[in-house]
Amino acid sequence: MTDVAPPPPESAPAPAPAPPPALVRSPLSDGEWHRLHPLTPLLRGGLTLLVVAGVIVANLRDRLTATFLPWLIPESGDEFTDFNGDDPIDFVIENDLYIVAFVAVLVVLAVLVGLFYLSWRFHSFRITGDDVEVRSGVLFRTQRRAPLDRVQGVNLTRPMIARLVGLAKLEVVGAGADANVKLEYLSTANAETIRADILRLASGRRLGAAGVDAATAESRGVAALGHTVSRGITGLIEGEEAPVAEPASVVRIPVGRLIASHVLSPTTLWLLAGLVAVVIGVANSTPWLLFGFIPAIIGVGAYWVRSITRSLRYSIAPTEDGVRITFGLLTTVTEIVPPGRIHAIEVSQSILWRPAGWWSVRINRLSGRSASDGSTDQFTTVLPVGTTADVEAVLRLVLPHVPETEWPLIVHEGVRGTGAADSFTTSPRRAWPIRPLSWRRNGFRLTADALLLRRGAIWRTLAILPLARLQSLAVHQGPVDRMLRVASLRGNVVAGPVTTDLAAVDRDVALAAFGAAADGAVRAAGSDRTHRWWATEESAT
Repeated sequence: MTDVAPPPPESAPAPAPAPPPALVRSPLSDGEWHRLHPLTPLLRGGLTLLVVAGVIVANLRDRLTATFLPWLIPESGDEFTDFNGDDPIDFVIENDLYIVAFVAVLVVLAVLVGLFYLSWRFHSFRITGDDVEVRSGVLFRTQRRAPLDRVQGVNLTRPMIARLVGLAKLEVVGAGADANVKLEYLSTANAETIRADILRLASGRRLGAAGVDAATAESRGVAALGHTVSRGITGLIEGEEAPVAEPASVVRIPVGRLIASHVLSPTTLWLLAGLVAVVIGVANSTPWLLFGFIPAIIGVGAYWVRSITRSLRYSIAPTEDGVRITFGLLTTVTEIVPPGRIHAIEVSQSILWRPAGWWSVRINRLSGRSASDGSTDQFTTVLPVGTTADVEAVLRLVLPHVPETEWPLIVHEGVRGTGAADSFTTSPRRAWPIRPLSWRRNGFRLTADALLLRRGAIWRTLAILPLARLQSLAVHQGPVDRMLRVASLRGNVVAGPVTTDLAAVDRDVALAAFGAAADGAVRAAGSDRTHRWWATEESAT
């Protein structure tokens, strides 16, 4: 009798391969609700307390000086020691209510701390595969939602006080007015991680979850809360975090050039005019000039200084999820503009910059803010001041799909102006009454991807309208235009600083351009897939 060998044991199935790190969700984008940094209420409401405390200290200045710094009081300083008997502090001292006052202060502080805790406890966010949601409020609940397929950009702002404790504010830019979703505040590391997740999900990629066992999943909520509080205390003690690594900028703006560009600006001319008016007023004893111009000079000077500090530490660089732009000295702002979110670009040069060969670049984009928000302007400038080479480097970032053969035409003919072989269709000679100085430069050029509008002799501009973003094109003709047989072209895009119209174009040429641009816009929009840019890249490969 022979022994029968037992069958070999079935081999265990091989574990599924783990997804690459670039496709793994971070713990903060797992679809669960998470809370913001514990110091958020202090930064959002604590500054108001500091202002109130400052007002109280200012009102008690004389009493504090007499109590703690009596040697600073002059011998005849009765006004420092003769306090009104109706003063609440006098009432406490006369009635020996020190303990009651101390307990009252403690109760007020306890109520404030409780309110801060409740506001933090009921303020949470979550990131799913489709949207970013934020809910807040204790008595009146508010919930905001930003669909990921409508994300126009993600901005990371680090105000000066928040930077001292290593915190940042994340703003998800939506596609409508007042449609942004804000996460304020997070640690800088968490803000960078969440922004990367949002952009990866918005690009069309689907992220996998990192594997966690049951015990870890069961205790994740308590551990996450403890970790958040620990990071808050550590950030408060250790101060500012190490700077986040950023890709190398393709443009460097020297500080001297930046300051000189603001000196050579219309703002400086207005400032000098105001100073001259004040001097004239003082010399002629005209007080209304002083009262009228000094506040204006202070306001213009503050705007001038603020414009310089906003443009310091500027950098612009490409990333896999769009163009990364960083600027600001005191408050640092880092924004990433995904592909296909720029609706118009304008390259401009004032006559004051012409000897130095400097240009600036601005864009039209959906900011997700209300029209009354004054901070919208700082998100439209992608190059404060630069040379022609800097302009080309920036345009290559914001217009990545322009063929290489088009760049000499855009840079040399569009930016610099007319030449011996100008491919732009310019205004006819009979249009000089409408554009007496610029009719030779005034013109347009239609390519397969964009409509280029060139204008101005004193203030030179080149507007670039990507056809895939063009909403409509219009031809206008007034009575003077009809007499001169010319018309105006106007491209309709989202609102912004870019001027998208061109006057004094030959009427027949304008009508032909209207039809060609309309056909090109339909073709470009039909083939555009930049709203899911990663899916487009995968299908291309």
